[in-house]
Amino acid sequence: MGYVEPINKDGLSTSQSWALLRRAEVGRLAVTVNGHPDIFPVNYVIGQESVVFRSAAGTKLAACAGQQVAFEAEGQDPMTCLAWSVVVKGHAARVNKLYDVLEMTELPLFPWHTGPKPHFIRIEVEAIAGRRFVPTDGGAADTEHGEVRAVLNNVKDSA
Repeated sequence: MGYVEPINKDGLSTSQSWALLRRAEVGRLAVTVNGHPDIFPVNYVIGQESVVFRSAAGTKLAACAGQQVAFEAEGQDPMTCLAWSVVVKGHAARVNKLYDVLEMTELPLFPWHTGPKPHFIRIEVEAIAGRRFVPTDGGAADTEHGEVRAVLNNVKDSA
């Protein structure tokens, strides 16, 4: 996608951000693996103002359980053509208590991958930020002009 123009610099309210997160099904989990950033796509749902997803044992589970993580989802409103992005940051925790696991099994959470995903992870959200923006058509002219404007602005600012 080329240069995007923010609608407003203040972004979305917390309630608007949560509402948009509830509309999407897939997001990206950002973690640290062996000292390096890594990103995993996950199917998720919102439960009790937290992000919930399932995982098999492996790198993703080992990297996120008990750690600070970031999570991002985005989409586009077909009626307004506005794109949106919401980022949450928080602590990822395995759901281990029987009562909580039983509650999680009631959520409409259906991973795309066919393998077993017996572990439920809840991201206890500490910060949430969202924004809407008008996407460009992604053409070379939009990208080139956006890059030229950015370079010229940097030159003016440093002079």
